[in-house]
Amino acid sequence: MIRFSFITCTYNRDKYIAQTLESVCKQTFSPLDYEVIVVDNNSTDSTAGICEEFRQKYSDRQFRYFKEINQGLSFALNRGIKEARGEYIIFVDDDETIIAQHLERLDNYLKNYPDAELVASPVIPVYEEAQPKWMSHYTQRLIGGYFDQGNQPKKLEAKNYPGTGHTIIKRELYEKYGYYNTELGRKGNSLIGAEDKDMFSRLKKNNIDCYYFPDIPIYHHIPAQKLTDEFFQKLTYSIGKSERIRTLSVSKKEYQRRLMNESIKWVASLVLCFGYTVTLSPQKGIRLLQFRWNVTKGLLGK
Repeated sequence: MIRFSFITCTYNRDKYIAQTLESVCKQTFSPLDYEVIVVDNNSTDSTAGICEEFRQKYSDRQFRYFKEINQGLSFALNRGIKEARGEYIIFVDDDETIIAQHLERLDNYLKNYPDAELVASPVIPVYEEAQPKWMSHYTQRLIGGYFDQGNQPKKLEAKNYPGTGHTIIKRELYEKYGYYNTELGRKGNSLIGAEDKDMFSRLKKNNIDCYYFPDIPIYHHIPAQKLTDEFFQKLTYSIGKSERIRTLSVSKKEYQRRLMNESIKWVASLVLCFGYTVTLSPQKGIRLLQFRWNVTKGLLGK
């Protein structure tokens, strides 16, 4: 068994996939002790050709390419996990990049925290265009995946679960607690998600702690298209719809609990909106209310 497996699942992201692969291939860690796995989920662009170029360019790396014909991110994630040979799996999305010392630093952290089986790392958004005036601390995580839990290693609270794209996880946990729910996760151009929340909720119920390791950042590259009003409306509605599917797949009681939680979130959103208005940033407050409204509609199946 090797130490690490990078897994990148991709669908029609040839604009970004090359920079992702460049960053995971250019590690200072021994190439004998990590592999790079790309799972192509039926891309119709030049993704396959780009991957072949990298396989030849980095012939000293353990570079492996797979085509997953079942459409959906969860199918692709599960395929990558089953193909992986590493003790730890590191997910890097196809629009993300990492530093060359990523594995070297991670390996040192894991030696110092040998009980860490699930790890989150920081996410730094890189915007192709200036952030709009409505962007706030809350919508920045929603759009850009922003994640910063400080500059010291620590265990995270359950509410701070990471997204799949900045997760390191011991491979054996999937064998113990199951794989990603294929009813969840993006399929083609759909924005249905929550496959990560479903997985981490499962791990938390089995008393698996999530650690946070700083200074191994993920850079998430955000195109202008993701800053449009159309994308915001579609994404936030999809979040609610995803939560409806996720919670009902657990139980009706779980769904009802989520509805109760939504009412609490409404109160918090109204308070924040008032605060932003008082501090002369009404656009940020209005966006939060739009966010809440769309999530609620999706959650109710409207």
